[in-house]
Amino acid sequence: MTEHQPYEVVRVHDAFEVRRYPAHMLAQVDVRGGLETGAGAGFGPLFQYISGGNVDGRSIAMTAPVLQQPQGAGVQTVSFVLPAGMDASSTPDPRDPRVRTTAVGARLVAARRFAGGARASRFSEQGARLVVAVRAAGLDIVGEVSYARFDPPWKPGFLRHNEALVEIVEPVRAD
Repeated sequence: MTEHQPYEVVRVHDAFEVRRYPAHMLAQVDVRGGLETGAGAGFGPLFQYISGGNVDGRSIAMTAPVLQQPQGAGVQTVSFVLPAGMDASSTPDPRDPRVRTTAVGARLVAARRFAGGARASRFSEQGARLVVAVRAAGLDIVGEVSYARFDPPWKPGFLRHNEALVEIVEPVRAD
């Protein structure tokens, strides 16, 4: 079974849940294309990286989800979440110059789960709904919405697990 990125559910709202993700590593590549084509274009170089296309020649387990973040001007950043326990010192450098590894610190994220195929309109609609719900809950957003895909493309759309994600500011606690 594929390892899923760990997180802790902090709070559940009607339209989303707040999660705390621990620090983790990503393998990333920037590709041209929209939400529908970007994931496919980025998958190949990232799969090569985890299949031994790195300076150590080491295979790295596939995890879920595959992340996708629109960057504007028709560019997408596609990311593989590397297995829990990998950090900057244990992550091999890529051989492919298009691929990079990135350390991500612990963070608080609002997540909205949805099913369906990889249509850009579905992803954009769910991302917009997430932003509206997060703001209505009085939470502050950091950055842009990204999307998480958990299933292979051959799985029927109605069975697919997708998520819209956005980092949020840690609320100040009044003690």
